[in-house]
Amino acid sequence: MAIIDSYTKLPAQDPERARAFWRDHFGLEPFAENHGHLFYDVQGRPLLVFPSSGAPSGDHDQLGLVVDDVDAEVARLRAEGVSFPEFPAPPGATVQDGIVDLGTLRATWFSDSEGNLVSIAQFADGSPFRQ
Repeated sequence: MAIIDSYTKLPAQDPERARAFWRDHFGLEPFAENHGHLFYDVQGRPLLVFPSSGAPSGDHDQLGLVVDDVDAEVARLRAEGVSFPEFPAPPGATVQDGIVDLGTLRATWFSDSEGNLVSIAQFADGSPFRQ
């Protein structure tokens, strides 16, 4: 098998509600739509929001967003009504204002309009996902 591409998928019980969430909080608009599937480009990475009658578990993050300033992003999203549940800190980490600090990584989590758990992370040395 030769893999030619990859993408992240998030289920949506209400694709229009999901569209509004990603537009209103992140300024994202789908570049394509097909049978209720919303195709996004997130900093050059494909994201597909697809209609689903199933519900996400919400017990693990399904999408990770890397930012330069996690504090500013959390403050902006909180001002827009997004809530950030607190999770126990892993060993060696501290938690302040819902943000887990591991030294080289600071992260927090929120649920989108469909219950998908999304992380927001700031890496001390910049994104490790860019080559």
